[in-house]
Amino acid sequence: MTSLRVGTRASELAIAQAGQIAARLGEHELIGISSEGDRDQTSALASLGGSGVFVSNLREALLRGEVDAVVHSFKDLPTAPADGIELAAVPKRADPRDAFCAADGVGLAALPAGARVGTGSSRRRAQLLAARPDIEVVAIRGNVDTRLGRLIEQDPDRRLDAIVLAAAGLDRLGRSGVATEILALADWPTAPAQGALAIEIRSDAPAEVRRRVTRVDHRPTRLASEAERAVLARLEAGCSAPLGAYALIEDGLLFLSATVYALDGSDSITASHAAYPEDSRDPAGELGERVAAELLERGAADLVPGLAGGAS
Repeated sequence: MTSLRVGTRASELAIAQAGQIAARLGEHELIGISSEGDRDQTSALASLGGSGVFVSNLREALLRGEVDAVVHSFKDLPTAPADGIELAAVPKRADPRDAFCAADGVGLAALPAGARVGTGSSRRRAQLLAARPDIEVVAIRGNVDTRLGRLIEQDPDRRLDAIVLAAAGLDRLGRSGVATEILALADWPTAPAQGALAIEIRSDAPAEVRRRVTRVDHRPTRLASEAERAVLARLEAGCSAPLGAYALIEDGLLFLSATVYALDGSDSITASHAAYPEDSRDPAGELGERVAAELLERGAADLVPGLAGGAS
């Protein structure tokens, strides 16, 4: 068996999660590839070109033949297909929820008025303000340790009372103990495909590469993640849109719910639908289309200017 060259972002979290998946592919070499999003830890993602800044360098290395496969956080992938590249596997999903991490070990409800909570996500910002309009939400970026460091920062102008992170990322780094509250999906739907990974290969990849990668595909995770991302695609919502979605398969049905938030947390719109996966050739895409259409019918584009069908 030849060694499979597996590319990943060079961040600690990306290497940890890619290593866990690569270990299931047999003999392999893990290759860290720096991305623009990792190099620039201060600028807002939207100013760098959106979530695609985390994947473009990996895809270029894949197309040049420098690696045989690349591992991404699925939520970082642009929804448009990439020429010459195929999504070969979506492994079983980790915890899709958000984790609330407070300096004093309390939950969100126990924070004092005026507390400063950090996040780089407009969705999390809107959700935090909807739940606690009396707190201050501070925009932050950086790796997990950099963000957690803001909880013990000596400079009072930089110190935060709490931050919100993805539970899956903390789990993969062995840091789940820092979470003081895990936020329920029913009230805090997360980014489409949060907690899921995606493995891409070249469209003309050798049969052996394709065989080894596709065997880690987990169909329930793939259907659920693709349904969530279909909402994102239909609304033409990028990484900066305040959109939360969650899908799962239960009793043979694929359930999907999505919520669009006003940026200030003052309002939101939710739509939910379900379908039997075997009833369609593209159950995830069709279900995502139905949910997105209802969101638009109910005024999502007016709530968040820039969504499909609304003002830009």
